[in-house]
Amino acid sequence: MKKIGTAIIMAGGKSSRLGFDKQLIRVGENYLIDIIIDNLYKFFDEIIIVTNKNRTYNNKNIIVMEDEIKNVGPLGGLYVGLKKSTSIYSYVIACDMPYINNGYIKYMTNIIKKQKVGYALITQFGQWIEPFNAFYSRGIVKYIEEHLNRGQRSIHSLMKKLEVTYINEKTARRFSPNWEMFYNINTKEELDEYLTFKF
Repeated sequence: MKKIGTAIIMAGGKSSRLGFDKQLIRVGENYLIDIIIDNLYKFFDEIIIVTNKNRTYNNKNIIVMEDEIKNVGPLGGLYVGLKKSTSIYSYVIACDMPYINNGYIKYMTNIIKKQKVGYALITQFGQWIEPFNAFYSRGIVKYIEEHLNRGQRSIHSLMKKLEVTYINEKTARRFSPNWEMFYNINTKEELDEYLTFKF
């Protein structure tokens, strides 16, 4: 099994505040998720999309998965994505995060290649964490299952129990001073604001 080679796109949210499936967010003539996919293929040869609303993708190399454990939030998507992954470490991002930072992906990849990393490589934001734009090991699958079986759904609380390698906020801001690489679109207002800025 290769150490790095898989990206997982989380697209299983309810999109209740946005009002429509986030997989259908358009940026000009293209869907945002397709833009994300094209970018990720610069770094990864396997892309897994975890969704509760199946959509047809033109690229046949895409693996589309549905949650095995329903209605448990992002941990359910992480669980099934990591189980399917053919890499030890998988890059994880959400389908509504428009600002992919290639430099930061390279930086994280080099950390994994050159030093010992725990069950995840995650960026800190103050005392909190940014669970996406991060890498996770297949080794946490059993811990996710145990966590969910206890009725716990928080990625943050699970990471506190495990050996995790953290990138501090100061380092991350060298790549993204305004923190846009962790920005996600939740509402119509945020989408309108992003599209206005984009164009």
